[in-house]
Amino acid sequence: MTAAGPAVPGALLIVGDVVTDVVAVHPEPLAPATDTAARIRTLPGGAGANAACWAALTGAVEVRLLARVGAESARWHERALVDAGVRPRLVIDREEPTGTVVALVGKDAERTFLTDSGAALRLCPADWTPSLLDGVAHLHLSGYLFFADSSRELALVALRAARARGVPVSVDPASAGFLAGLGPRRFLDAVTGAGVLLPNEDEARLLAGLPEPAGVARAAAQLSRRVPLVVVTRGAAGALVAERGRITAEVTAEPAEAVDSTGAGDAFTGGFLAALLTGADPVEAARAGCRAAALAVTRMGGRP
Repeated sequence: MTAAGPAVPGALLIVGDVVTDVVAVHPEPLAPATDTAARIRTLPGGAGANAACWAALTGAVEVRLLARVGAESARWHERALVDAGVRPRLVIDREEPTGTVVALVGKDAERTFLTDSGAALRLCPADWTPSLLDGVAHLHLSGYLFFADSSRELALVALRAARARGVPVSVDPASAGFLAGLGPRRFLDAVTGAGVLLPNEDEARLLAGLPEPAGVARAAAQLSRRVPLVVVTRGAAGALVAERGRITAEVTAEPAEAVDSTGAGDAFTGGFLAALLTGADPVEAARAGCRAAALAVTRMGGRP
């Protein structure tokens, strides 16, 4: 296990995933059974790690990350996180390699993921120590943790520990596809006690149990009866803020020339949390999240 030094009061602790991203940007549609020209890069990624890097960039005083990686790339990932201003605590898995995501990015900058979680979702309660919360002002849990038994148990341990200390908790649901597999009710039951939920439009509708044509505002308002603050990201349409059963703000997106939407939601999360920690109200924090997301889509990969 590699570990940073002592905590500084007011820290943001993110518990989540570190993965290796293979990003392929292909201007033309994929051609089955033959070659398709693409620009391909291997980059550090992972929803939790990406959010941590964006939070560090956009103003959080101290950002810490707990994640699990394979031995083959642990040093590379640790160095990338440290260089981004994050203080990583990486558990080295001796059985599985670091998770890998292949991101296929089309002409419209939208992405399709092929995901091998590898070591990322092998985080377990044994990887948690109460001292991780020393000096922490906010805990953020990547939703990917809830999609495997061991990492879900770790997330529950962390959430309970944070609540016992009075530390607020936020959760990013992470993946509509994985949510459907786990079940929306099971996910919502697991995140009971969190104060902030950060879904995208598809995740919000799925969690609220609403059909595709249903308005996302209705989904956001409904979810905020269960989690006090819900902020729904809407891509180029910006974000919706819902509090205790009603929509309180609609935040417009920042203009951007999109190249790759990989990590845009993670950038929003990082920008939002950094602003929240430095005293912004939810609407101001959502604007900060939109600014970070607009910057994220102008470059390949999910990191600053």
